[in-house]
Amino acid sequence: MKKILHKKLIIPALAMVIFFSATAFKNNFFEIAKQIEIFTTLFKELNMNYVDDTNPGDLMDTAIKSMLEDLDPYTQFYNEQDVEAARINNAGDYTGIGAKVLTLKDKLVIIEPYKDYAADKAGLKAGDEIIKVDNVTVADFKEDAANLLQGAAGTEVNVTYKRQGRTHTIKIIRESLEIKAVPHYSMVDEKTGYVVLRKFNNKASSETIGAIRALKNQGATQLILDLRGNPGGLLNEAVNVTNIFVPQNQLVVTTKSKVKKYNKTYYTKHNPIDTEIPLVVLVDGSSASASEIVSGALQDMDRAVVVGTRSFGKGLVQRPKPLAYGTQMKITISRYYTPSGRCIQALDYWNRDKNGKATRTKKENYNAFKTKNGRNVFDGGGVQPDIEVKFSKKTPITKAILNENLVFNFATNYYYNHKVEDLKSYKLSDSDFKKFKSYLKTTGFNFETKTEKALNEAITVAKEEGLDEVINSEYDNLTSALQSYKSKAIDGNSTQLKSLITDEIIKRYFYSEGLYTYYTANNTEIKKALSILNNPSQYASILR
Repeated sequence: MKKILHKKLIIPALAMVIFFSATAFKNNFFEIAKQIEIFTTLFKELNMNYVDDTNPGDLMDTAIKSMLEDLDPYTQFYNEQDVEAARINNAGDYTGIGAKVLTLKDKLVIIEPYKDYAADKAGLKAGDEIIKVDNVTVADFKEDAANLLQGAAGTEVNVTYKRQGRTHTIKIIRESLEIKAVPHYSMVDEKTGYVVLRKFNNKASSETIGAIRALKNQGATQLILDLRGNPGGLLNEAVNVTNIFVPQNQLVVTTKSKVKKYNKTYYTKHNPIDTEIPLVVLVDGSSASASEIVSGALQDMDRAVVVGTRSFGKGLVQRPKPLAYGTQMKITISRYYTPSGRCIQALDYWNRDKNGKATRTKKENYNAFKTKNGRNVFDGGGVQPDIEVKFSKKTPITKAILNENLVFNFATNYYYNHKVEDLKSYKLSDSDFKKFKSYLKTTGFNFETKTEKALNEAITVAKEEGLDEVINSEYDNLTSALQSYKSKAIDGNSTQLKSLITDEIIKRYFYSEGLYTYYTANNTEIKKALSILNNPSQYASILR
């Protein structure tokens, strides 16, 4: 064994980790060692003998990513830059220009400059397209160009960007930024506190506790905890946030793995803040992981009413594993289960469809579980709210519009052509929505429904079988019906689209802080939460 290890010093970092983690694969140790040796010799021969020059680093990166694509999307390889980004995300500190940035192929788009931080003070606005950082052209940079904006506090960076067709260059002094887990809390009315929890970093529970104590001092006797859009984070922080509302020694989550040491039960450890205060938790399709642990546990314990739309349905737990040269791997090690025994994983990554996509658990295959009070709850598809706000669930056309950043781009143009001064009373007019529909036409926006895709595949097969002439008229009728549906779909989703456009416009003038304030007066889910909290008998009946 020692001789083998001595000969294979060039084994890649990922392979080394697999080779030495004997606990997880002791039953097929020889097969793993065999495959590592095959890969090592292949990699060496390829790089030594291929007709053109090769880049071993790029080849290895491709090999790793291709291998991991066959697993779930959360098992990932992290290079040195990725490791630092993950550290920042969990710690909540950041040094750079103070802006949320989208990396595209040839530019960096400012999604949101954080209020009163470097980018904002320098005058950058949402929608600005950065094309050059110092002397580096973004289009020529092979890595994530957003990394160019980071650097030590106090250092300078020259940014060249385009805005409304004009090119500008500014100098920005980098600074430290604390990324808050709780970016907003306030009183919605004289007795209702509202807390926004946006991520589960290592400050999530302490910031949530601080917010709740402040609100109770202001007179809050009931609470709304907003987990919408929260992608999750640290599992122990999910347990600690749940602990705010339930006593010590309560089971919050169980993790189950093929590796025994990862089979764990997590109980609340601390004295709670308040076990009686009426509580509504808001979730949506982007509430995942730790958000689902909190909402699922509080639902199972009948401690809170969950309002919104079905959550994402992640149900998987990852653990970072350090590799060589400062790299790291995040590996899915287990599934988690709520106190009732539910695994809310929605997608099956091990049984994929013919296109290689993970299949979604069908509703008829959900299993029923019981809450503390005996209510039925189900596994297999995220946390289902006790009270669903249906219009908030994103439809296929809404998703298609958002994926192409068309709401974002419309809001950018709106900002430079309108003035908005009154935050709480702002409302997108019908004429503005008509302009949005006209804007969609100018972009050539067209989305393909699953039905349309299946129909096109069917006519292709029909042509191969010589049946296309037989079904041509039926095909034309179906195609015409689909086009009619698509032309009406924008108006059919007008409520949801108006809400999304309004949110984006509000952020342009009043930042995210203003958007939360706007929500407290206008958001449909918050209004629904208020109506439940302000009706104690309804609140109690839901939990019974």
